[in-house]
Amino acid sequence: MSSSSVSDGILKIATQYSIYSGSIIIGLGFIGNALNLLVFTQLKLFRTNRCAFYITIESIFNFIYQFVYISLTVLISTYGDDATERFFIWCKLRYILGQTCGLTTFYMICFTAVDQFFSTNHHFHLRQMCTLKLGRYLSLMFICFAIIHSIVLGCSYSIHPTLGCVLSNYVWVQYSTYFFYPVLFGFLPIIIASLFSMLAYHNVRHIVRRQLPIIRRKLDKQITAMVLMRVIAYVCLVVPYNAYRIYSINYPTSRSVPMAYAVGRLLQAILMSINNINFI
Repeated sequence: MSSSSVSDGILKIATQYSIYSGSIIIGLGFIGNALNLLVFTQLKLFRTNRCAFYITIESIFNFIYQFVYISLTVLISTYGDDATERFFIWCKLRYILGQTCGLTTFYMICFTAVDQFFSTNHHFHLRQMCTLKLGRYLSLMFICFAIIHSIVLGCSYSIHPTLGCVLSNYVWVQYSTYFFYPVLFGFLPIIIASLFSMLAYHNVRHIVRRQLPIIRRKLDKQITAMVLMRVIAYVCLVVPYNAYRIYSINYPTSRSVPMAYAVGRLLQAILMSINNINFI
């Protein structure tokens, strides 16, 4: 069996995997995010809850990401790839939308963990620091930052004849390698979310000592447990894809090397599907 036929087979597997995994993730994502929006916006218990507010924003941007993912799945089933190598605008827009949704989703997880730490703290003045008005203001500021940042970085992508849709500017390659993926998109939200979710969990274990209504104590415990599980899932799912992105930006694979290109496509499909579970 020739290497070209093997590489063609791997590309076919990557395409089929992307289509089926994408369809499953899209279906689960719509159901999960729709339930989140229904519960946290309709139930009176959560209407003034700050964590519910952050989760609602996260779900909205997850929905936007799902539409991007639907587009990728349709393009893969039509062209056999994500079409970023075929359309100049889509090459940029795909990364602009993906990074905006990714940054917003991941940092809303951080906001939720930080807020839960303050709201369960035994010091009264710390509990009073975080308000819903402040949360809305900070969320709006961060969303504006995520949009502007993603537009600037996304516009630096261009189509290379053999490498496809890649970062073309050396400065942005260095920025993505040493700051965006490892820090802004990686360790910073991981550290913030992990640290404050564990501190919130520590607080809620001692919440019984405070004079609070039983319903409030149960709600705090349930939300804290939910936030902690969300953070654990986020950390496990995002790290492999971030490591791959750092590598692929610095060492893009050319179509002129069929086997390496096919293996890269398959690896990208697998790691992207794992990362996209974050948006369910």
